[in-house]
Amino acid sequence: MRAVWLSDFGPAANLRIEETPDPVPAPNTALVDVAYANITFVETQVRSGNGPFRPQLPMVPGNGVGGVVRAVGAGMDPGLVGARVVGSTGGSGGYAELALVPADALYRVPDTLALDAAVAVLADGRTASLVLSAARTKPGERVLVEAAAGGVGTLLVQLAKAAGATVVALAGGDRKTKVAADLGADLAVDYLAADWPTRLGGPVDVVFDGVGGEIGRTAFAQLAPGGRMLTYGLASGQWTALSEDEAAARGVTIVRPTAGPEDMRRFTESALLAAAEGRLHPVIGQRFPLERAADAHSVIESRQAVGKTLLIAGKAVQ
Repeated sequence: MRAVWLSDFGPAANLRIEETPDPVPAPNTALVDVAYANITFVETQVRSGNGPFRPQLPMVPGNGVGGVVRAVGAGMDPGLVGARVVGSTGGSGGYAELALVPADALYRVPDTLALDAAVAVLADGRTASLVLSAARTKPGERVLVEAAAGGVGTLLVQLAKAAGATVVALAGGDRKTKVAADLGADLAVDYLAADWPTRLGGPVDVVFDGVGGEIGRTAFAQLAPGGRMLTYGLASGQWTALSEDEAAARGVTIVRPTAGPEDMRRFTESALLAAAEGRLHPVIGQRFPLERAADAHSVIESRQAVGKTLLIAGKAVQ
């Protein structure tokens, strides 16, 4: 099979495609013919050597995949062979034509859902569902969604609107604010404008912080008394620096979303079902063939990506 390898931390050009032996499924593991592989912003940080963790090299990056089950290991239902599935590899091995997915991280794709859409929803859908649940958003509350044109942000805009919230979307540039507005945001604000806090139309009740850094700090300052701040990402390269004492002094709460394996499975399945029923629409802004994984990383790092970025690893499966 062909797979994308990372042998040294550094620039995107360090991602190189190579012929690699086919993996063999261990017990309770499925071998998947990968049609699409998900790329996350965190993966670009890990590749550069500046991520939240530092894997042992060489490795094949990639965690989320979608395709058709080719074979299963002992302990798994042989009836899965031929099924359309999405799943998480456990942190590596996804940028390849074949990938191994543990049984407890494997999900059948509903018949009415395209496989590329299912891959786009897999990780970002469960994250968006988790943070929205943790926020306990009430109808009529004003919520601020950072990185609203990104993979998680585009889904959060839709989920928050469906929950009855007034959604203020924060994104960089006219192209991205238009994406957020088209998804139903009540107000879309360009954070590249120096005075963006004055354009929010007043305080907000909830901040969904997927950016961190200075944007996260400034968004925190927009919370009304009784508001909640949920930090789940660090697209800026650093987490938002906040203390419980600082939040208490302002009468707001820092909510740190947590979930066990059963919760994460429930959130994943609910996001896949919502997409299958047309209640959630993932935005796939970019697709790259496997051999252009480096280009995919470069587009994400340059902040040009909109929505989800996918690698086309094999034959497209509907």
